[in-house]
Amino acid sequence: MSIKSYFNEISTQSLFHLLNRSSVKIIDGRDVNAYNGWKLQNEKRGGHIKGAKSLPLKWSYYIDWIEIVRSKQIDIKNTIIIYSYSKEDSIQLASRFEKAGYKQLYIYNNFINEWASNENLPMNKLNRYKHLVSARWVKYLIEGKRTDEFTSNKFIICHSHYRNRDAYLSGHIPTAIDLDTLELESPKTWNRRSSGELKIALEKHGITNDTTVVLYGKYMSPNNNEEFPGSAAGHIGAIRCALIMMYAGVKDVRVLNGGFQAWQDEGFNIETTEIKKKPISNFGVKIPQCPNFFVDEIEAKEIIQSNNANLVCVRSWDEYIGKVSGYNYIKKKGRIPGVVFGNCGSDAYHMENYRNLDHSTREFQEIAKIWNNVGITSDKYNAFYCGTGWRGSEAFFNAWLMGWPKISVFDGGWFEWSNNPFNPYETGVPNITVESI
Repeated sequence: MSIKSYFNEISTQSLFHLLNRSSVKIIDGRDVNAYNGWKLQNEKRGGHIKGAKSLPLKWSYYIDWIEIVRSKQIDIKNTIIIYSYSKEDSIQLASRFEKAGYKQLYIYNNFINEWASNENLPMNKLNRYKHLVSARWVKYLIEGKRTDEFTSNKFIICHSHYRNRDAYLSGHIPTAIDLDTLELESPKTWNRRSSGELKIALEKHGITNDTTVVLYGKYMSPNNNEEFPGSAAGHIGAIRCALIMMYAGVKDVRVLNGGFQAWQDEGFNIETTEIKKKPISNFGVKIPQCPNFFVDEIEAKEIIQSNNANLVCVRSWDEYIGKVSGYNYIKKKGRIPGVVFGNCGSDAYHMENYRNLDHSTREFQEIAKIWNNVGITSDKYNAFYCGTGWRGSEAFFNAWLMGWPKISVFDGGWFEWSNNPFNPYETGVPNITVESI
């Protein structure tokens, strides 16, 4: 049954003329994956109306919803224009805004039929959106329903975890095999493993260079010491594994947007039995195929000295100023001199400044804007680092999804840098302006 709307509707022509007005905020109430570029209702063009903010209807039921709205600089004095896939969804979201005190509310109901179908009307999308997939996309993949082109007919779904198979056995996506992050990185240095070790690990898991690999992880509570404490650990671990696979030469790597939580939110079936790995004998190509995705200490020092490059510190503020080291196994506190602050979140175990509340990847324009404000721009070479590579890998993945051409991860990060007694370091608050992501 349709919902009767008392909100004014706006035409395509009127909306077009309001696009660049700062007092007007266009709200995309659809799924974040549709916003990024996926055509979830067979629209002619994927993506979102240029300048629109991502604010899915689903989020309006969160306790902290109004805080999300404010973080996107959507002021109560603004004119709000809402569109979704359905009129009913737009009305529900408009009603939520109305209850929060917003007055100037309009509905746009011609996104599919008029806006997305007209090549002359501006739209944006995430450059490599196909590598950030929805839970429904994964379900269709398992069921044999093709939703887009594949590198090959082979696919493997990996449930990533850090030495915690119970996280996998307690519930995983059907057909998924488990992947311990330690298979791909060394517990001594936390760097990626050698080419020979990566070859063995990938073949052990049945992965060749032309296998489509989908990675995801599971959120674990702060009290679970076996998983990355207090964060969407499995998710960030999945992204870390994705980067290492891309470095090795896997051509089609996908990450489930929002991790295991996204699968649960859809109410899809969960399995608890172990899926046996099917080892293969030949990865297919020489490892690494993308050596430029990582830099080591000598290259990091060269980047710091360059006027056309940034070494980006994806750590928390307290780590950056030397208040804490971030990890119980890292003694030295401080930062590498000359780095740019990339601000991951509240501590070494959180990436909330790069995430939405449902653990999905944050609206890419918001990340790019904050980066641009501190000199992290796509025309420069940007190498991201953190304590041991995980947070830096997530920042890299965001930049890679945006299509930034000159990016890498300083794999050793603060762990490697601080262990070298000859390396300089700084503490204290630098003379810079820091903006929250």
